[in-house]
Amino acid sequence: MSFSALLLSLTLVIISVLISARQKLQLEKDILIGTVRAVIQLLAVGFVLNYVFHISDWRLTLIMLTVMILAAGQNAAKRGKGMPGAFGIVTAAIGGGTFVTIIIMVGLGIITFDPTKVIPIGGMVIGNSMIGAGLVLNRLMAEIKQKRLEIEAALALGATSRQAVEGILRSSIKAGLIPTIDSLKTLGIVQLPGMMTGLILAGTSPLQAVRYQMLVAFMLSSTVSISCVIVGLLAYRRFFSQHYQLLELKY
Repeated sequence: MSFSALLLSLTLVIISVLISARQKLQLEKDILIGTVRAVIQLLAVGFVLNYVFHISDWRLTLIMLTVMILAAGQNAAKRGKGMPGAFGIVTAAIGGGTFVTIIIMVGLGIITFDPTKVIPIGGMVIGNSMIGAGLVLNRLMAEIKQKRLEIEAALALGATSRQAVEGILRSSIKAGLIPTIDSLKTLGIVQLPGMMTGLILAGTSPLQAVRYQMLVAFMLSSTVSISCVIVGLLAYRRFFSQHYQLLELKY
């Protein structure tokens, strides 16, 4: 792709900005900032990955994964604005899901702890976990706010904080898992994964490319599930005191 073609593709970003302005979504600034950040981050990460892949040091690989998890946690925590400790909760959830899945894969000998394998796969599972964790947090906060009177009534009747929000917690975790489940259902029919397509274009046999993509799909399912559950179980506690009183948070 030529540089001029890349510049012309910015027309697509302008369309997004115009739609936001037309519909009064007030997302124009976020779209432009996101575009600029994407360009800068991709350029920087491209050079960093080139260095890390050539050095092939497990410590650098862990540092890269940690930085990615922290960045994902910071972004997902925005969904929990007003909730104390939101960043720590989502970061722990994303990191926990990611490392449990990678440790299992490496421990079983399915993949090797090589930066050319772990970092790209880690990026995919971390990104999807970020989305799932953010959705859980957002749904949990919205439903607790909406059903405050119901929760307080349950507490007044002797329910614990977990019992009072059991249904809300369950629906929040399900909301976080829906995008991943929908992706699994449409994988290969609606979605043509970049990894599989890229491997085929590079000359890899279709069966081998499919096996790699299936591995990624299974890892996504595991990591997102773990992350969503951790977020839900840690986050709901922030809305209650140790005496099972529903707190008044600014959200």
